[in-house]
Amino acid sequence: MLGRFVDVRKEETGAVLWSFLYFFTLMGGYFILKPLRDAMGTAGGVKQLKWLFTATFGVMLVAVPLFAAMVARWPRRRVIPLIYRLFLLQLLAFFVLMKLEVAPALVARSFYVWVSVYNLFVVSIFWSFMADLFVSEQARRLFGLISAGGTTGVIAGLLLVRVLAVPLGPVNLVLVALVLLEVSVRCVQRLSGWAQDAHSPPSEAGPVGGGILAGLRLLATSPFLLALGLQTVFYTVTSTFLYLLQVRLVDRVALGLAERTAAFANIDLWVQVVTLVLQAFVTARLLSKVGLGVALAVTPVLTLLGFVGLAVLPSVWLFIGVRSLRGATHYALERPSRELLFTTVGREEKYKAKSVIDTVVYRGGDTLATWAEDGLKTLGLGAAGLLLASAPVAGLWLAVSLFLARHPRVRAHTQAPGATALASDVRAL
Repeated sequence: MLGRFVDVRKEETGAVLWSFLYFFTLMGGYFILKPLRDAMGTAGGVKQLKWLFTATFGVMLVAVPLFAAMVARWPRRRVIPLIYRLFLLQLLAFFVLMKLEVAPALVARSFYVWVSVYNLFVVSIFWSFMADLFVSEQARRLFGLISAGGTTGVIAGLLLVRVLAVPLGPVNLVLVALVLLEVSVRCVQRLSGWAQDAHSPPSEAGPVGGGILAGLRLLATSPFLLALGLQTVFYTVTSTFLYLLQVRLVDRVALGLAERTAAFANIDLWVQVVTLVLQAFVTARLLSKVGLGVALAVTPVLTLLGFVGLAVLPSVWLFIGVRSLRGATHYALERPSRELLFTTVGREEKYKAKSVIDTVVYRGGDTLATWAEDGLKTLGLGAAGLLLASAPVAGLWLAVSLFLARHPRVRAHTQAPGATALASDVRAL
């Protein structure tokens, strides 16, 4: 039945459904935590956010080498469940501290940093795992549907927060996130079994090997990976400018923790509804008909137009529209296309270099943006000036995205026909 709507082959159906559920539970749990994180982060004042971003970046610098050491030593079927369960125990500890109201200000700041580290790690691991399970030909057909699992989970999580944050209290919803994370672990175990039984040679599921700083070395020596890193920086810088604008809007209209949590959830909900529509009806068709170049270019173009529009005609509704369309095209088009690019590299790049890009580089872009915004405000720029000053970043983002789409490595993997492409991808992984 699934094949009527998506180009899924019979032998792939089980893996696709488990991947869909995996991403659903992962993102559903995170988006239960995200509005609470944002509300706690603004409780001490918007001016404190740059320090929280800087602390997050510092934690990433320590965590990434530890992750690299784990994947170098142990196979993915052990590493991924272990990391997720370590996060689960840490989240349980935060729940107890928040319920007992132990050092509320310190716990709130620590929780903000922890969630900011958690979300990038678990999502980066998910996509590394997907790029390891599926080859490029499969990714073009399946990643849109798998991404829709995450979007559906986001919507479910946000609806829970929207409905229950005020009557139950947002802290109690952390228990739901804990259950969902454990379900994600079970999905990893089922997918690891499928990969071993279906097609992956034993070496593909084994330890990645290499040193703990291999990700940084690979990033520094590969123009392709450097371009992926720059693409991430440009995305995060523009995202952080929008996020800071959103935080200030919410801070003006919502005072209590529950009210701020619900307000952040409402904005994110609109983004994900539009995303789901695009993923259901546009992503796979667009990737098949017009290719990676257009899919990667849509979000930076919309960002550029949106920033200029908001600078000229500022309004809350225009902001929600820009935020929704930009987020929707990122999750529905750009993110699946970007993850497809990682199917063209080796396993060490997928797990180590990708981890550096998705965590250290990502949070480095966040930190750069928060301090740059603070500096530009010191110079006297208002919201319109900040948006216009950051608009050229979207232009650079567009240029790098087009470079990646036209890279010979990508063409070699995505333009080969049918079974030939599939066979060559399996050998290249």
